Amino acid sequence: MLLAFVLSGLFIASFLLTGAIRRYALRGGMLDVPGSRSLHEEAKPVGGGVVIAVLFLVYAGACYLQGSIPLGEFLALAGGALVALVGLLDDLWKLSLGWRMPAQFAAVIWAVSWLGGAPSIDFYFFALGESLLLDALAVLALVWLLNLYNFMDGIDGLAASELVFVSVLGFMIGVSADDVVLGLLSAGFGALALGFLAWNWPPARIFMGDAGSNFIGFGLGVLALLSMQHGSMTVWTWLLLLGVFVSDATVTLVRRIVRGDRWYEGHCCHAYQHAVARLGSHGRVTLAILALNCLWLAPLAWGTVIRPQWGMPLALVGLAPLVLLSLRLGGGTPATEQDR
Repeated sequence: MLLAFVLSGLFIASFLLTGAIRRYALRGGMLDVPGSRSLHEEAKPVGGGVVIAVLFLVYAGACYLQGSIPLGEFLALAGGALVALVGLLDDLWKLSLGWRMPAQFAAVIWAVSWLGGAPSIDFYFFALGESLLLDALAVLALVWLLNLYNFMDGIDGLAASELVFVSVLGFMIGVSADDVVLGLLSAGFGALALGFLAWNWPPARIFMGDAGSNFIGFGLGVLALLSMQHGSMTVWTWLLLLGVFVSDATVTLVRRIVRGDRWYEGHCCHAYQHAVARLGSHGRVTLAILALNCLWLAPLAWGTVIRPQWGMPLALVGLAPLVLLSLRLGGGTPATEQDR
């Protein structure tokens, strides 16, 4: 009952503060102006994701003070404050890669250190034990995840609804596995995402911005590591829950590198962006991805929890069609006449 009350409060606070940020952004000219790489036709307020970042850190801090979250895991999450701050500065003044990447690596290294490194990973045929190599891979994976989430925040409602989906599954798995930390943090993330989504659902009235999308990617990465350490989830569970984002962003990045494009610059080459151009609707694409998540990825992800030894094969089964779909939609290639 107390948790339901707290989550209701988080939802209301997220909704009200997002509205306040929207009014401030409109008055202060903090707008995302459409350009050649945009799928929007008019300027929209940006920076609403700051609300999710601030309230989530406050919520996590309250959980720590209440004794529900260990100090090391709270401090790992607290590294997201730097990620959110740099993202906000990027929203305001468009920071160069030379400013963003060192801050991201610093925050991620801080988080992995406080979590005690990465746990071993079962690759079905062999296991990769705890080591400095695995810790280094964890750092790279978290930096990729926080940027991946930013790359996928390009249409109305997509990034926020993905967070709702992952949070609901994280809460359900946390409860079933008696993982209190995972359950509490997932529930909080989900409530905050719903409050923001009320403003961001197509047609969006405010955008998340880098402050929000980078923080969410970082936060989910930390949740992934701590849940793996707790034994409630595996890396394969997380790859499936984030399957659409992982497959689209990875296919797009690899194809752009192969093409010789400046992969680190903004673009409009993701598969989901091609899908919007073809369907002419942000809402349809967002709903289609939610359907994929619920009907295809969620059952497979749950399977990796029930049978963790089958994690890698289940992940391959789940991700392979998504990779093919990303390729079929033209992920990583410029827009074509067919898209228009």
